[in-house]
This record gives sequence, structure tokens and C-alpha cells, in this order.
Amino acid sequence: MTTERAYAEVQRLTRQRARNFAYGIMVLPREKRRAIAAIYAFARRVDDIADGDLAPAEKRTQLQGLRATLDAEAGGEDAMFVALTDARMRFPIPPQALQALVDGGLQDLDQSRYANFEELRGYCTKVAGAVGICCVAVYGSDDVRRAETLGIALQLINIIRDVREDWELGRVYLPQDELSSFGVSEADIAAGNASAAWHALMTFQAERARAYLQDGLGLLRSLDSRSALCVSTFAGLYRATLDRIEARNFDVFDGPPHLSALTKLRIVGQGLW
Repeated sequence: MTTERAYAEVQRLTRQRARNFAYGIMVLPREKRRAIAAIYAFARRVDDIADGDLAPAEKRTQLQGLRATLDAEAGGEDAMFVALTDARMRFPIPPQALQALVDGGLQDLDQSRYANFEELRGYCTKVAGAVGICCVAVYGSDDVRRAETLGIALQLINIIRDVREDWELGRVYLPQDELSSFGVSEADIAAGNASAAWHALMTFQAERARAYLQDGLGLLRSLDSRSALCVSTFAGLYRATLDRIEARNFDVFDGPPHLSALTKLRIVGQGLW
């Protein structure tokens, strides 16, 4: 497969599977936009394997095989692999960050509960902080700490948004000690009980996510204008999602709220958050 075809495929995948992500990267120059789409395609592959219907042993085999491809030479008909290899030649995307993404997928096979936030933060660092580190290499900044923090912030918002979906996969990412402290049980999650205790717990989760988001957005100061616009747009879409969840009193049991195309375009137009 040619590099051009590979990039076209990963960009098509991004538009199809991650519309918020696609809205964010549309403001980037072509070369950066294609590289970010390649990173997304790799992260999407990890998620699809970890969350798919294969037997756990087969999931593990596939994830380990995916990690092995990071050290192989480009070639073949796998668009994600071809595009990512080219992106890694053009930008200093750290291999350790890509490997951490796979480690996060493997962790999902072994761990479905988190005792406390320290444990959860470690997981978020792998599955989302690593994406931030990969992307900041493309943007052209060395502010790795804030890039990682921003990735963690977006993952914390994902966790709030996807409580029902994660429960159906047998996972509870909300820290167990915090569930207990606020008087919320897993039976409440199963029943979709948006009680006063649930509202208090999720308000706490949202406040922490917002604090991480605010810290991570310090990254903007080290970026060129178009990369800053991309990051602020993407963060803005997540912030708007969190605002809508909060407006629903954190009742996410019927599915997450969706932003309209008009809302997304307005956020892109606003530029800086």
C-alpha cells in the first residue's frame, strides 16, 4: 500500500469513528493532520481489540503482536501501520508512548476495578496521557508534562461520560474508595440510580477533570497558532460534553450527550478556550 493511500484511510477512519477528533485536527496543516490521524488509528486499533468480542487469550495475542509491529519495517497492506511508520519518520513520536498505549489495552484485560485515584491515574497515563505525548511531538512542543496531563483530563471526562458503556463491558473505572466514600454502590450503577449521592460523587469527578484540563491547557503557550487552535478546539469539545453531562445532573445511564454539528463548528470558530 502506498503512503498516500494509507494516510487517506486513517483520515477516513478518524472522520468515521472519532468525529470530535476529526473536528479538532481539521485546523492543522496537512502533514501534521495526517500524522495525528495515524496516531489515532493506532490508538483505535488498541481499543477495538481490548473492547472487542474475541476471547481474552486472543486479545492478548493480538495486542502483543501490535506492539511487535512497532519495531518492524513498514510494508504490507495495513494502512494504519504504513501511515504510522511514515509519521514516525517525519516527527519524533516516542516509541515508549506507543508501547504504553498497548500496555493500557493489556491492562484492560487484567484489571476491571481501581482501588483509588492513584491506580486510575496510572491507567489513564497509559491509555490517554501517552496519546498526548505522541501528539505533542507532532505539534512541535517539548511540554510533555502538560500534554500528558491534558490526555489524562480527557480520559477522566470519557470515564464520566461512558459509565454505562463501561459497566456493560464489566468495568468500573470510578475509584472504589470514592464510590464507598460517597455512598454509591455498583448496584446503583447497574440500576442507573442517579441519586443525590451519585450527583455528589460525579460532581467531585467533574471538578477533578476540570482541574486536570485547566493544567493541561497550559500546553497552549508552547504551541504554534494552528496547533494551539487544534488543541483548544479538541479540549473545548470535551469541556462542552462535560457541561452537558453536568446540566443533566450526571444522569449518563441512558447514554452520553451528543454535541450537534453546529455546536462543534461554533467551538472550532471560537478558537481559544
